Amino acid sequence: MSLKLMYITNNKDIAFIAQKYGVDRIWIDLETLGKEERQKNLDSVKSRHNIEDVAALASFLDKSELMVRVNPWNPMSQTEIDKVVDSGARIVMLPMWKSVGEVEKFLNAVKGRAKTSLLLETKEAVECVDDVLSLKGIDEVHIGLNDLHLSYGLKFMFELLSNGTVEMLCKKLHAAAIPYGFGGIAGIGKGLLPAENIIPEHYRLGSSRVILSRSFYSFDGDINKADETFEKNISQIKQCEQKSAQMDADALASNQRFVESKIKEIVGMLTESKING
Repeated sequence: MSLKLMYITNNKDIAFIAQKYGVDRIWIDLETLGKEERQKNLDSVKSRHNIEDVAALASFLDKSELMVRVNPWNPMSQTEIDKVVDSGARIVMLPMWKSVGEVEKFLNAVKGRAKTSLLLETKEAVECVDDVLSLKGIDEVHIGLNDLHLSYGLKFMFELLSNGTVEMLCKKLHAAAIPYGFGGIAGIGKGLLPAENIIPEHYRLGSSRVILSRSFYSFDGDINKADETFEKNISQIKQCEQKSAQMDADALASNQRFVESKIKEIVGMLTESKING
């Protein structure tokens, strides 16, 4: 098993560098409906991509797959999906779905012209996930921790990892034989919860996809620095994956306990900061 690494960018130079060093997917983000309001207090990526970016990147990517996140289902979804597919998207992702009906409409709109990815990030989606997974035509599911933790009113997105929600969903997805992933990672040694501890959790839970977060790399205009950063960080992630693949059940369980302890510590810090703030 090897994690499919996904990176959000509409910058051709950065996409080329990411592809060169083994990023499996370049992600164009067209989602705007409701996103600003939902994530207004989060230090999260709020992209300003457009449909022209899809064709621009599709024209030169030859190793990395091009994935496009469209808007949540709405009256203009069929038109948007048609444009995205016609522009060269190989994977179309539906965010913020809350019902079986929305997923059915999405699958019918894509009509097998591209792979389909469901971004599971609402508590309503969790509640209807069994019925959704019985549908035909779902190629993969990604569990989006940012919006899902907000949907449950949690303080830290990785609480979903420690409270059993991610594990429960992974088991359902595994049973349905649908490939899945969850959340994102920063570079090794970075982030409140270190990537070197999150990656073994992906292996323990059978996850095969992960997003490279803004903490992994944020372009500052220096292409040479971008090249060096991707080369170093991707290499370190691959090394961590190799170690994770060799961990036995006891080692994975030990890492899981550390992760749960670390998440509890972080939630405590965030709670105290809010009280004192």
